[in-house]
Amino acid sequence: MGCGTSVATETQVKRLETDEAVRSPSPALTMKAAVLIQRWYRRYMARLEMRRRYTWNIFQSIEYAGEQEQLQLSSFFTYMLDNFTQLNGNGPDLISQLLDPVVDPWLDRETCYNLISVPESYTGPRISFPLTVSDTAALLSAFKEQQILHAKYVLQLLNETKKLLKQMPNIVHLSTSYTKEITICGDLHGRLDDLLLIFYKNGLPSAETPYLFNGDFVDRGKKSVEVVTLLFAYLLLYPDHMHLNRGNHEDHIMNLRYGFTKEVMLKYKTYGHEILQLFQDVFSLLPIATVIDGKILIVHGGISDQTDLEFLSSVERYKVKSALRFPRCSLEQLDIGRSYRLAKRMRSTDSPRSGSSHSYNESQRSPRQRKRRCGLSSQDSAASTSSSSSSLSSSSSLCSPRTPSSLSPRPCPPSPRMPHSVLQVPFLDSLSSVPLPSPPQHEQEWKQIVDILWSDPKTQEGCSPNTFRGGGCYFGPDVTKRLLLQHGLQLLIRSHECKQEGYELCHDGQVITIFSASNYYEVGSNRGAYIKLGRELVPRFYQYQVSRTTRKLTLTQRVQAAEGSALRALKEKLFAHRSELMTGFQQFDQSDAGSITVSEWAQVLEAILRLDLPWRTLRPHLARLTPDGSIEYQSCFEDMGPGVPLPQVRGKQVAPNLAETVFRYRTDIEIIFNIIDKDHSGLISTEEFRHTWRLFSTHLGIDIDDTAIDDLARSIDFNKDGSIDFTEFLEAFRVVHKLDFKEQLGEKVDEVKYSGGKHL
Repeated sequence: MGCGTSVATETQVKRLETDEAVRSPSPALTMKAAVLIQRWYRRYMARLEMRRRYTWNIFQSIEYAGEQEQLQLSSFFTYMLDNFTQLNGNGPDLISQLLDPVVDPWLDRETCYNLISVPESYTGPRISFPLTVSDTAALLSAFKEQQILHAKYVLQLLNETKKLLKQMPNIVHLSTSYTKEITICGDLHGRLDDLLLIFYKNGLPSAETPYLFNGDFVDRGKKSVEVVTLLFAYLLLYPDHMHLNRGNHEDHIMNLRYGFTKEVMLKYKTYGHEILQLFQDVFSLLPIATVIDGKILIVHGGISDQTDLEFLSSVERYKVKSALRFPRCSLEQLDIGRSYRLAKRMRSTDSPRSGSSHSYNESQRSPRQRKRRCGLSSQDSAASTSSSSSSLSSSSSLCSPRTPSSLSPRPCPPSPRMPHSVLQVPFLDSLSSVPLPSPPQHEQEWKQIVDILWSDPKTQEGCSPNTFRGGGCYFGPDVTKRLLLQHGLQLLIRSHECKQEGYELCHDGQVITIFSASNYYEVGSNRGAYIKLGRELVPRFYQYQVSRTTRKLTLTQRVQAAEGSALRALKEKLFAHRSELMTGFQQFDQSDAGSITVSEWAQVLEAILRLDLPWRTLRPHLARLTPDGSIEYQSCFEDMGPGVPLPQVRGKQVAPNLAETVFRYRTDIEIIFNIIDKDHSGLISTEEFRHTWRLFSTHLGIDIDDTAIDDLARSIDFNKDGSIDFTEFLEAFRVVHKLDFKEQLGEKVDEVKYSGGKHL
């Protein structure tokens, strides 16, 4: 036993020595392992950050492209006003009603809501005016329970809000001497959960907890009605402690695209039109700026080099129902005839060479281009006046990079013959020189408001047109500094842009962007934030993120979810521009090999889509490489397709150019159809369909044969009753991912099998 015990003891000692050696490796080995782990972690986080950044760029670029398309749709409405006085021959033009609505006498009566009865079966909140704390508490509780406020109370609330806002100035001046702190919130965009979380963390609006909400209360989110109702209710309850600025989405034309109009009509089928009309009036009466203690300026978008706060204080803001509508004027004010005769005499002194060159260029134009060059519609007239007014500065209120330069009047370059105050406009078969008029008062007012609502800061000096959004301008640090010095201010707070952390500082800390809608693009994509300002006027930031699932996800999972959503949206964009992209690819593919270099591929994508994205970095997600390292460009469109088989026209599918046009402008077409469909039945007449399509294609310069449009109208009139179910029509032109389609098909098969098994 003694020997056995001795052997066991020696074995245990050896094990202990081995364990000690494992537990305490050499310092050099420890350091090497730490360096390797650190290097791996840094590379991993760098790749994750790269993915997060290009995901953000995709979301933001597509969002701004959508705003450009909305501006284009707005110009289409104006085009319809000029070219389509009677849509169906019965009653006033529907687009005219939308853009220049006649005030309903019923709405003009302050007691119109008294004619509406609330049934006993209504289980939602019942409120009375003037509002009390119990009324706002009832609204909060009801909205948390997914209840809808009755139309009578909504109309009464809007009427009371309208009366209050009429008494308010354009620029509201606040003081921190009467309160401890003021809370400033940015865009909410219909996110009720974000608003409720702000109230939970910071307290409900009251004399002790004043708030300023800096515009964009509605659109995009599904609870815009509830959000704006709560804000207006607290405004009525605490008019001295609840403050609202107007944003670029407090605009009835923006509401058509981004969901607020549709939400109102779905929730209030009976009085939806009346509610929308009142919302339009109330939005136009919202103040456009706020100044705190004479030191901090708060606007929704930004400023320009022409922003004048004294001038803004005197504008009639209620006249700007939509910042997307340029004030209409005629070319008669520009005295075209006299300028044309002068230009003709100047051309007669030119050399024959220049004349022959002009004739050659003119002969090379298509008949459509020559026809467009021969005249100038009132929309072009408005654009020319816009150019004239903005040529005095480097900023531009509304701009559309999609418009061909040949259709847009432009300031003449400086020359010995031509003074600076001259504008070139198309007249008959030539360009005529027109003296720049001084912009009228209403146009100056419109431009100032557009710049306040739509502008964005940039790092470069100066002020330039915001071509990325299509409206407002980019203003640099020098523009900010000059405005602040001019008015004795020290800080500019604005919203309008989604930021990953909910806020951002720029221009040496003189500009703060605050954004309060968390998960704006995708769950986990960004935080929301708000600012608290005390008497010392030092901003303090509070961040949050509303989501029941975000906390359970790791950082990698959140990035993957956002990245997947962004790439899907980008692929849909590629599919909608398929023919243009294929044409561009094939210009580089002279040998019809089906492949081009990565550089050529990226060049075509940027030239067509103009999204300013890192295409080389995104290439692995969008296209395949061939063995020789070139790109198989048709692979860009492989995993995308229409939602359902396209309509058949005379036994054949819809013409590719027409189908792609519908894919690309599907949202715009849906907006137009919803306007035409007054009773919201989902049906429009084939004649309305034809007229709208012809105007739309003519306005965009899309060459679609009238026969193709007529054939398409007949093909989707399934029961041959002269009406088209445009919901089904648009569903056929919805872009879907083939993988999703296969998954949905598999789910349907499983459902059939399951239901079949139950019945056996």
